[in-house]
Amino acid sequence: MAMTMTGEVVLPADQQTVWEKLNDPEVLKRCIPGCESLEKVGDNELQASAKIAVGPVKATFKGKVTLTDIDPPNGYRITGEGQGGVAGFAKGGAVVRLEPAEGGQTKMTYDVEASVGGKIAQLGGRLINGVAKKYADNFFDTFAKEVQGDAAGESSAA
Repeated sequence: MAMTMTGEVVLPADQQTVWEKLNDPEVLKRCIPGCESLEKVGDNELQASAKIAVGPVKATFKGKVTLTDIDPPNGYRITGEGQGGVAGFAKGGAVVRLEPAEGGQTKMTYDVEASVGGKIAQLGGRLINGVAKKYADNFFDTFAKEVQGDAAGESSAA
């Protein structure tokens, strides 16, 4: 089952700070809902493990994430795929773009395409899309706090 999601969010930090946070595995691990591990295994490759729940189906997905079309500090393409055992699989990618916004903030836009198969796909599009949106919202809420905390730390240190 295929799905798409697009969106934008204004983050409370300058573009360079947002870029650095987007490329920090520890920050991303704290922001990705259910993420248990996120480790760099190459210059542009990460190994990940995350516990995901979609309705009655709960699984730990393990997989790899690759960054391509890297254009610092303006964005990149992120692709990944993971296996969740009997729950199924997920694979997809996103184009992430950053641009300056008013007041020293940064606008992040994202365009996601993903597909899932196995038991999870049998749950239906409405449930899967709802959960995907909730996970995305959780990620961006937590990520905004991460970049805001860093920006606040810089200004109080000055």
